[in-house]
Amino acid sequence: AVIGIRENVYVAAAQAIGCSTPRILTRHILPNIMAPIIIMFSFAVPGIIMTEASLSFLGFGIPPPAPSWGGMLSGRARDFMFKAPWVVIWPGLALTIVVYGINIFGDAVRDLLDPRLRGGVGRYGVRVKKEAVKK
Repeated sequence: AVIGIRENVYVAAAQAIGCSTPRILTRHILPNIMAPIIIMFSFAVPGIIMTEASLSFLGFGIPPPAPSWGGMLSGRARDFMFKAPWVVIWPGLALTIVVYGINIFGDAVRDLLDPRLRGGVGRYGVRVKKEAVKK
């Protein structure tokens, strides 16, 4: 992302008028790479959460005194799975809601920050004409 931004015309113009490198970084490059960084982070976090839960479920995660969704789903919860299913349902549901929520949040941030997705696109992906709206 930085290489693409660095080669834009406005960075070359800032260099041509004599702006210092820190000023170019803070004024031109950093604001334009923050959106992709935030989006990549919001899509990486659910994978990290699922990896931790999977490893804890298999017994390779956080030691038992510390709470973990994978730890809650394994261990003694397997013994009570059919007698008291809520012992497994609630941690699994919480894990699903958090991962899905972070994915939806990341998608919404991408939609807000991506200039290619902005514009006058109305319902059904078609631009709405002003004449059709007035009728």
